[in-house]
Amino acid sequence: MIITLTDNARNQVKEMMKEENDNVRLRFGIQGGGCSGLSYSLGFDDEINEELDVIEEINEIPVVFFNQDVPIIEGTTIDFKQNMMGGGFSIENPNAIVSCGCGSSFRPKEYSGPIEKC
Repeated sequence: MIITLTDNARNQVKEMMKEENDNVRLRFGIQGGGCSGLSYSLGFDDEINEELDVIEEINEIPVVFFNQDVPIIEGTTIDFKQNMMGGGFSIENPNAIVSCGCGSSFRPKEYSGPIEKC
């Protein structure tokens, strides 16, 4: 299993999927940018490239990853936390050596790309 989805995250994703197409999958990955170098990408996708993507069923949710992202996100846990201000997904990545205070930007050990200002 590439990542872990907690039960809270699974429940939230299932609720959100009700608003999407029947064949939609959760897509999780990374993209360049952010004050630590990379940012997480989390959303829904119904288009899959069998040559470039990996698909796994994780805690009853179909999840798609871009092959190239797997080494950087492997072992990551996605949770959903509720508080007085609302709720949101939290991402804990054991491959991140630096994370921004905002929680959505990080840098893995082998990253040497550009870093933006917060």
